[in-house]
Amino acid sequence: MPNIKSSKKDVLSSKIAYEKNKANKSALKTVLKKYEAALVSGDKAAAEAAYAVAVKAVDQAVNKGLLHKNNAARKKSSMTLKLNKLA
Repeated sequence: MPNIKSSKKDVLSSKIAYEKNKANKSALKTVLKKYEAALVSGDKAAAEAAYAVAVKAVDQAVNKGLLHKNNAARKKSSMTLKLNKLA
């Protein structure tokens, strides 16, 4: 544990940021799993709705700095291909 006041504040703010990132990553994974589940069910309408939500979540993750833009592009491309195969 640091002794300097500013270092103590840094530790606290770092912990807060870690918790926020952890929650945001978990929410993103949940949305992606729901999309995968919609694909497995075979319901085209549900899959398209889940796709829209998933793409939005991935874009928000990029803006929050959770994902690199190329990683997000790869995820969205993969989701699109899977959705198109369902048809």
